[in-house]
Amino acid sequence: MRADYHLHCEFSDDSREPMENQVRRAIELGLDEMCFTDHVDYGIKKDWEEGNITWRGGDPVTGEGAEPLANVNYPEYFAKLHEMKQKYGEKITIRQGLEFGIQTITVPQFEKLYHRYENELDFVLLSMHQVDNLEFWTQDFQRGRSQKEYNELYYREIYNVQKVFKNYSVLAHLDLLSRYDELGVYPFENVRDMIAEILKLAIADGKGIELNTSSWKYGLKDTQPCRAILKLYKDLGGRILTAGSDAHTTRQLGDHLDEGYRILRDEIGFTEICTFDHMTPVFHQL
Repeated sequence: MRADYHLHCEFSDDSREPMENQVRRAIELGLDEMCFTDHVDYGIKKDWEEGNITWRGGDPVTGEGAEPLANVNYPEYFAKLHEMKQKYGEKITIRQGLEFGIQTITVPQFEKLYHRYENELDFVLLSMHQVDNLEFWTQDFQRGRSQKEYNELYYREIYNVQKVFKNYSVLAHLDLLSRYDELGVYPFENVRDMIAEILKLAIADGKGIELNTSSWKYGLKDTQPCRAILKLYKDLGGRILTAGSDAHTTRQLGDHLDEGYRILRDEIGFTEICTFDHMTPVFHQL
């Protein structure tokens, strides 16, 4: 089984890649399964139905290249997924997912969204891209805090979300903050106990974690999450595991997927990888 379970297309605010291009590329690569997980980030982005969408970036005169601060257009997204499944379903299994960029202050909105579309969803990534609406990639969250403070606050926020929000499949890129930490990699041992509590709760709730292979694209020195987190998850009894490229273009789709599988199997000792069907994990031999 070769399955890319973290994919974006034109329904994410930060991708312009047509969904059909991603499907065709996945077929070319010989993938057995793919799952689209386009972005929802309440707090910093609005739903299209709210109107008055803000656009950022792009040419200051023409506006070309600007990106909308908007979540997935849900009706169009699921309609397009149904079309792709009908058109390409004999060549590849296409699953329907979303990436919930959740915070404690936005849990009620995500609860409402999940129950609105739960019959459509195979898979939900629980991600954290911001805390108190302060984004990591802009350094707004880190600014004015020590490395210890913002790392501990990040993991504490994930744990607090987990305690009250259960409608997800796996924790995405668990140590995401390391991707945007200008002070370098924060020592794992300093936050090991906090991460262990996150993993224990995920396991108790029947949830998993993902290996996000975009670590190669971002030039990280380790996997994401790092090998220490993957090993800790396994040692704690964790079994539910997906892998995804976090691709926003066809060029990134399936990137280092086979290498990721090798690390999971040969270095960490996992024997299975998961896909999902209507929020239920399906186990496959690695």
